[in-house]
Amino acid sequence: MTDQHPADSPYHRSLPIGQRVDATPLIEGELSSFEAVTLRPLAEMLVPEEPRVGTLDRAACPHCRPSQHTIWQDQQWQVRSGWDRMGIPFVGGIAPREHVLLEDAPVDLLATLGPLLQRVSTAVKEIPGVARCHFSRWGDGSEHFHLWALARPAGMMQGRGAMLAFWDDVLPPMPEDLVREHLRIVAESLADAGGTAFPEA
Repeated sequence: MTDQHPADSPYHRSLPIGQRVDATPLIEGELSSFEAVTLRPLAEMLVPEEPRVGTLDRAACPHCRPSQHTIWQDQQWQVRSGWDRMGIPFVGGIAPREHVLLEDAPVDLLATLGPLLQRVSTAVKEIPGVARCHFSRWGDGSEHFHLWALARPAGMMQGRGAMLAFWDDVLPPMPEDLVREHLRIVAESLADAGGTAFPEA
């Protein structure tokens, strides 16, 4: 993107741009899994930001297109998984089937999100060896509103909180047959209360 310029606000002007900040809080935090961390120097923050996927061309939005990775859907929501390696027992994306942003999503759609999160949590915890289902939202890659569900293995205290996403990146990938079994467990559990498991199969 051209014509970007440094972001300017009282907050931005207080930052040590170009400097390497102290990462000690990431090491000493109660939930930290790191013994050592070296952060890159804090980069210039440029605006306007690059448009997220789906902003300029809705046809390019991956959440809006049918996918072989959809493990469950109903009239309003879809859950996808299995598109990448998994180091933890389950990682899935939850998104409305309609292209909406969190900021403009209809209230009646959002009212169904709480019960769905409850169902997803229950389904993920049916996977043998799973203690918790974590949920997260970043939203920097795609404009289409979406959430993540991540399964924390039982007894993995190093995987508490935000650390779980880091562990998924570095733990050995699960065998394909085990991935398929975990997807089946989650999909069929969700379908037991409505919707369709593996609609693209």
